[in-house]
Amino acid sequence: MSGLRVLAVGAWLKNAACLLDERAAQWSAPHGDLADAANCIALEHSLDTLLAAGPVDALAHDLHPDFHSTRLALALADRLGVPAIGVQHHHAHIAVLQAEQLAREPVIGLALDGVGLGTDGRAWGGELLWVDGARWQRLGHLSPLALPGGDVAAREPWRMAAAAMHALGQGDAIEARFASAVGAPATALLHTMLQRGLNCPTTTSAGRWFDAVAGALGLAVRQAAEAEAAIALERAAAAWLTGADLTPDAELTPIAGDGQLDLRPLFAHVLANAADVPRAAALFHVNLAAGLARWAIGAAQRHRVDTVALGGGCFMNRVLTQRLSAHLEHAGLRVLRARTVSCGDAGLALGQAWAAADALRRADTDRLNVTSHTLTESSPCA
Repeated sequence: MSGLRVLAVGAWLKNAACLLDERAAQWSAPHGDLADAANCIALEHSLDTLLAAGPVDALAHDLHPDFHSTRLALALADRLGVPAIGVQHHHAHIAVLQAEQLAREPVIGLALDGVGLGTDGRAWGGELLWVDGARWQRLGHLSPLALPGGDVAAREPWRMAAAAMHALGQGDAIEARFASAVGAPATALLHTMLQRGLNCPTTTSAGRWFDAVAGALGLAVRQAAEAEAAIALERAAAAWLTGADLTPDAELTPIAGDGQLDLRPLFAHVLANAADVPRAAALFHVNLAAGLARWAIGAAQRHRVDTVALGGGCFMNRVLTQRLSAHLEHAGLRVLRARTVSCGDAGLALGQAWAAADALRRADTDRLNVTSHTLTESSPCA
């Protein structure tokens, strides 16, 4: 990257830092989630070690202002007299693929994960992006879901299933479906929250849609570990698809004029077929992959891009990734998938560093002065 050296501080979950220069990416040891004070201290030590290798031109960080990593990056940048550059979470996920595979041309990115702060202050996680290094634009997103109870909804898939049912106008059926598992008072309270919009922020997260389906099929009411529900859903689908297959139905994943991929019809179809759990899980995967492919292919055609990058933790799902890749490749598109770097948050620092370094390179070319700032959306035609 033109001799530039950028130190990126990584994500909140599965944190690792990365120092990127024109020769290579140098990684810290994995630190784990920054909710743990010991991991925060480990990150600080790792940054000191990476900085000992020589000066840097910038610090790169996530947009979330309350992350320890963000605060640390801002403090270090101030101390060193270099810019601190904020990189949106899903932009960084796609930039990881560009960095790993040295893809310097624009790409269409599908960034699917559990959560990342969007530029509008909301929880994103199912994003269709145009990305060209530091430049990016959000082209669309998955249909939003309520998060009843906020963050607790990510730990209790039945809540996400209830939110999806409410979105379909089936809120009155929530108690009958989940009262035996979580109790009638809990279901009644949740239904009231959804009706009144109390403590129900919205998210476009693909991960939460996986939770909703797993919860609706009874595969996971609550989950003790991250992605436990999604993994159970994938296993059920993979087992069924071993001996059979399904033809996707485009009507189950319509694309709205604003670029939104609507998963509500697909969820309704899954509910209608819930008596056969493995087949219903397969229905979700097969139709989701096909819908995502149509979404990305349309964007690639409109923006004259021949490459699609798949970033975010949801692409650890082999059923989804393999089927989606096959659709895209059949359409003549090049597909970028993670190779040696994690597609999830453990690899995020590389994307942060790549995007920030490109911003510095463009600023140098344009003779601009880059100070601490956030890489905001820009037009693909700019």
